Amino acid sequence: MYQIEEPTYFLYLTIIPVIFVMFLLVLWWKNSTQKQFTDRNLIQKLSPSSSTFKSVLKITMLSLGLAFLIVSLTNPKMGTKLETVKRQGVDIVFALDVSKSMLAEDIAPSRLDKAKQIITKIIEKLGSDRVGIIIYAGNSYPLLPITTDHAAAKMFLQNANPDMVSSQGTAINEAIERAITYFDNEEQTNRFLIVVSDGEDHEENTITLAKEAKKEGIKIYTIGVGSSGGGPIPMKNIGGGISYKKDSKGEVVITKINEEVLKEVAYEGKGKYINGNKTQEAINSIEEVLVNAEKSEFETKQFSDYKDQFQWFIGFGILFLIIDVLLLEKKTKWVQKLNLFNQTNESKRN
Repeated sequence: MYQIEEPTYFLYLTIIPVIFVMFLLVLWWKNSTQKQFTDRNLIQKLSPSSSTFKSVLKITMLSLGLAFLIVSLTNPKMGTKLETVKRQGVDIVFALDVSKSMLAEDIAPSRLDKAKQIITKIIEKLGSDRVGIIIYAGNSYPLLPITTDHAAAKMFLQNANPDMVSSQGTAINEAIERAITYFDNEEQTNRFLIVVSDGEDHEENTITLAKEAKKEGIKIYTIGVGSSGGGPIPMKNIGGGISYKKDSKGEVVITKINEEVLKEVAYEGKGKYINGNKTQEAINSIEEVLVNAEKSEFETKQFSDYKDQFQWFIGFGILFLIIDVLLLEKKTKWVQKLNLFNQTNESKRN
């Protein structure tokens, strides 16, 4: 298991493509300038030992050396021991609505991005609590099983999008039904389901399932994203442009938040409805609930004894830089003598 101590240094890797682009521009400039004064055959006779391949090889070695040195700055670490530890916390399952209506931009940057932002911030404030993620639209899909790996939860969350769910709609009932069987610790006394949605186009048996979840000891909190004024649903065209979803009459569909159903679900689920348009207030409300919740003890396996691995990357980085320094841009004579491609003397002169 690997850990990255300073991931911000990965930004320096953008230097590598810049170096390659500059190299290609210089190579193009040299070739075009040479052509203005003489032809290609004469250039080969005047400088028979020049090698474009060696130039490319040198810039590749330089780039690899810099890449390894930059990665070493992030101080990668590797866990060398897997052990079972006891922790205290609660189980939290996030049900994220990824229906097309969540693409509406009445809440900047979009309802879906706002929902992801809220969930991410809540996860960052968690202690030893376990988290799981369900995504849903017309049906539900298990995105991440309940785990203590908060970094993995945030990574999976960022990749969630409407294309992951086959049918469209806002089937909160599907999410609740899956959540009832999602919690894997029967001894956990505090189970939370946090539904983040615009509440539009819900199914009729949602309230019934919310009551059933309450009987299973699951408290349902709902977070609404979207405005009462609503907004159109952007759709990507085949050509790459953007249009807006229209109804059978050809009019642009305006999607609005349905707070009433979200409030009813939260009420029947022994939880609370929270307006997610104000990000920090929503985060603070959930954090307060989780902090005051009774913690249960559970066992989990995790890697320990993480050891620094940066020295390997420094070593390879220096090795590639040394190779770059030792390589000459001229053709290697002993390779030419091998005549690997059975060139004639005339063709070699050309």
